[in-house]
Amino acid sequence: MTHNPESLETIISLCKHRMDAVLDQVLPDAAAPPQALHEAMRHSALSGGKYMRPLLVYCAGQACGVPMARLDAAACAVELIHCYSLIHDDLPAMDDDDLRRGRPTCHIAYGEAMAILAGDALQALAFHVLAHENDSLNAQQRLRMMDTLAYASGSLGMAGGQAIDMLSVGQALDVDELENMHTRKTGALIQASILLGGLAADPIDEDVLRHLGGFGRCIGLAFQIRDDILDVEAETETLGKPQGSDEGANKPTYPSLLGLEGAHEKLREVHDKALHYLGAMGPKADFLRQVAEYIVGRKY
Repeated sequence: MTHNPESLETIISLCKHRMDAVLDQVLPDAAAPPQALHEAMRHSALSGGKYMRPLLVYCAGQACGVPMARLDAAACAVELIHCYSLIHDDLPAMDDDDLRRGRPTCHIAYGEAMAILAGDALQALAFHVLAHENDSLNAQQRLRMMDTLAYASGSLGMAGGQAIDMLSVGQALDVDELENMHTRKTGALIQASILLGGLAADPIDEDVLRHLGGFGRCIGLAFQIRDDILDVEAETETLGKPQGSDEGANKPTYPSLLGLEGAHEKLREVHDKALHYLGAMGPKADFLRQVAEYIVGRKY
């Protein structure tokens, strides 16, 4: 596998087309009752996201020799969990955002009650997809995938990180406390995405899983550090959400604690550590290395 930008662009494009098709297939038809709920689900899940988490599933699977078709269910499931979390994060009781991916957020388009239900339904659908959508996965693989995704989504992962985030508004966190919050809120689901790719291998290589888990933990943190930086540097039109929203909400971020240059330095440090975990995997992990570069250099 060659290490060049064209390769990454190709797999990003392929991932997007596959996810658009798989999501369209597994999501309920918008015309099926209850119509408003199904419209709200599709509004959020088919809104032109970056599909970063599915991309990581595919790249981790590729590093383990897994065909893309065998990874579709896991990639779809993690994207559904991500979409559910965004719907709930955008609610007035949480971040109170009106704009997501350049479009009205779900509660703006369909009302708060329907947005809550849409998020709930997308979360449930994610586990249904893992349980039923890929006959090539054995029962042990399905169970480990569901356990991995559930753990990353719960109080010790994404939901817990969001709780810490809400409780930290206006508080003076130190860098270690901020890292703990980000590792849970954003990093846990990114790490799970990478592990899901490894869990699709048959047989599962536990040593490779440990390398993937370490890489995922670091690159998940790097993703959030980059988000913090973009909240300061990028324009609203580029971000697809209001620029400066974290600062406006008085949330602790890496730039607010370390300064902008300090945040960039922390990003480089975490990125280097992530790549170290891939060292033992050789050229087969080149796509993961390219995605890591993409994450730390992205503009939105």
